[in-house]
This record gives sequence, C-alpha cells and structure tokens, in this order.
Amino acid sequence: MDNKVIFDKELIRRYDTFGPRYTSYPTAVQFTTDYGMNDYLSWAKQSNEDPIPAPLSLYLHIPFCDTICYYCGCSKVITKDKSKAAPYIALLKKEIKLQGALFAKDREVSQIHWGGGTPTFLSDEEIHEIIECIRENFSLPANDEVEFGIEVDPRTVDQQRIKNLADMGFNRISFGVQDFDHKVQESVNRIQSTEEIQQHIISARAENFQSINIDLMYGLPNQSVQSFSKTLDTTIELNPDRIAIYNYAHLPEMFKPQRRIEEDELPSPEEKLNILQLCIDKLHDAGYVYIGMDHFAKESDDLVKAQKQGSLHRNFQGYSTNADCDMIAMGITAISRVGDNYSQNVRTIDEYEERLNRDEIPVFRGIELEADDVLRREVINQLMCNNQLDIKKIEKEWHIDFYYYFKSSMENLQQMADDGLLTIDKDKITITTSGRLLARSICMQFDRYLQEKNNNRFSRVI
Repeated sequence: MDNKVIFDKELIRRYDTFGPRYTSYPTAVQFTTDYGMNDYLSWAKQSNEDPIPAPLSLYLHIPFCDTICYYCGCSKVITKDKSKAAPYIALLKKEIKLQGALFAKDREVSQIHWGGGTPTFLSDEEIHEIIECIRENFSLPANDEVEFGIEVDPRTVDQQRIKNLADMGFNRISFGVQDFDHKVQESVNRIQSTEEIQQHIISARAENFQSINIDLMYGLPNQSVQSFSKTLDTTIELNPDRIAIYNYAHLPEMFKPQRRIEEDELPSPEEKLNILQLCIDKLHDAGYVYIGMDHFAKESDDLVKAQKQGSLHRNFQGYSTNADCDMIAMGITAISRVGDNYSQNVRTIDEYEERLNRDEIPVFRGIELEADDVLRREVINQLMCNNQLDIKKIEKEWHIDFYYYFKSSMENLQQMADDGLLTIDKDKITITTSGRLLARSICMQFDRYLQEKNNNRFSRVI
C-alpha cells in the first residue's frame, strides 16, 4: 500500500487540541430543547414527500450491561438482573411501532445496527422478539439484503449464541475487546479470555458474517508500547475485517466510572503517542488501510472501496457506506437524522416510559439545520471521510465563491498548509499523509460554532 500515514510527533503536539469527532455537524453540543416532537413529526412527514425518498437506517440502543467497565462514557444501566430488560423491551417495541407508522412503506431499510450498552445482555428470545417487531413495522427487502450489525461483549456469547445471531439475520459483528493484556483488563474491570475471543472469531467466520470488527483502546492504565504490541499481534493473528482503536479520554469529572481508574497507572502522553505510532506502523505492515479517526480496514473492505470512490460518510455509528439514508434511532439517548435535522431521545428510562405511555415520540432536543450548516457539514464530511474537497464542485452546487465564503477558514488553514498537513490549490483541498491523523483539527477550521463557544467540552484530537 502506497498511502501510509506519516506519523510526525512535532506536528501532532502542535495541533493536538480539543475538538469534535464530527459524527454530526452541527455536533450534539448545539442541540436545543426548543426542538421537540412536533418538529420531528414534521420532518418525518416531509421526508416521505421527497421526489426520491431516502432509504432508512435503523439504530437500536440497548443500555444494559451486567458489569461496569471503568473507562466507559456510554449511556448505560448496570445490572445483573436480566429481568430488568423486559420492561425496556416493551417500551422499545412501542417506539418501533410509533416510528414505523411515520415513514412510507415503500421506504426500505438498508441498514440496522444494535449498540449499547451491551445488546447481547438480552436473551436470544428477546432479540428475536424485537427483530420481529421491526419486520412488522418497517419495510425490509424481500431478499433480506440488509447490513445488520450488532456490538457484542465477548463475555456474553458462546459458539451457539453466535450461530443464533446469524440465524436471526445479523451479518456484521463487532467484538469489544479493548486489550488482550490481563493486567490492563484488571485495571479497567473487563476481564476476558483471549482463547474465548479467538473461538468467537472462528465461530463468526463459520457462520459467514460479512464483516467482523474488533474494538481496541489505547491510553488505558498499565498499557505500554511493549504490552500493546502483543495485543496488536494477537489482533492481527485473528485477522478481523476491520479494527477500531479508540483513544481513551480520561474525563473523570464527566464520567463517574473513570474515577475508579488509578491516574498514576495511565501511560504518559509520550507513551500514548508511541502506542499510536505502533498501531499505525503495525497495522499498515499487516495490510490494513487507515480509514481515518480510529478505524482500519482490509483493502477489500467496503469502507476502503467507498473512500476510494469518494462516497464514504460519517454518522453517529462512525464511518458508513450508507450516505443517503435517513437514520431512525430508537431507545434512550439515541440520535436520529431525518432530512436536514438531528433529534435526540430522552436520557432516562423513566422519561422514556413517560413519553411512550402518552404515545409520543420520545424526542427531547435536536436542531434544524440552516443552509450554512448543511454546506459546512458537506465540507467537513468530505474532508473527514475522503481526505479531500472538490472546491469547484462545492461552488457549483452552492452557488458560492468558496474562497470568499470561507475567507477566515482558509486563512486559518494556511499555516497548516505551510506545515504540510494539507495542500490548497484553486480547485481542491487535499489532506496529506502527514495531516490525516489531524483531520479533526483541519475540519475545526470550518466549524463556525467553535468560534462562538469554548471547545474544551470535547476530547483531544489525538
């Protein structure tokens, strides 16, 4: 592969600031409670009336976990009582019915993703029950050719469960591993057997899952270059289609579970950078392509193909090939995108129950995008996903003089260009191999909201 990311510590230190991950633009920080259920209903109705209505992507949030992982910043409910899921499932099915009624039956579902929490906290019977509810209320293709993904805690499945998931239609699976090192696992309260995970990968292959992903995390306590090198070796040996390596952001003031982490056991900033460089080098040498942000994939993967074609997209689940979908997200805290707006469900199960008992879509905040938001979203998405921006195309589509409209942004980018992070010419902006790790910092120059508010609510870029 001839497009290896260049790791330049000096540039990383210079531009490693706090900034959004751009799973949306505007980001959730801009959502407001002025946006409510009636706004969402209006946008859903309007989306059906488009000349060519977009296909649908469904996201289901399952918040339950039976143990707490100390690094976690996700929305979750910690309990070992499996019976607590039943009332939530009943509410989720009610939302599925309410949401399904809003969208025209000729709008097929092209993607379904289950996240959490731990979706496999639920029993196979409960998962099947929800899937049947989806089939009853949304239009799935007759041949069932849907990207059907699920996030899995390796401790909650065995060979039979993986077979059952495949039989129910799941064809993409992601295993949350974080680290294979036992000492690191102990320090974050996520102990799991390497042998079991190896068997899970073998089982998923035997069941013909189209895509197998492994999630790792760097910056956890007791990690070092030496220890993480072994974790990468094990991961490469397992040969997943995709690998996500997330940067652990230690924010105990925001996420209570992180207060249980011993700060003196965290790797130094220098060691974290060395671990990241190790990841870049090892995975490249093993044949994985750096997609962007935290994601790597094999050359044959759909994400790599979409990036080469310039059609890659980012949403709240990360990188996606489904750029043209309206995303209907269900469950507590779930964020939808319908047309040019974003909306988020209520945060607690009690609020969720209260809204659904009134037969209300449980939206509590959101944002309707202005034309400027849509334009900047397109610019940021192209840079984040495809590492370049066709200026002439933007000018033609939006009837603007790009350099005049984004005068201050381009002035800010000039120093980055001088430092080799990107090239700028009359027709195109291209992020260089030296700048790809800092794509977020580049995109921040087009984010008008960052000029209006302090950005320290975000994690560091690296």
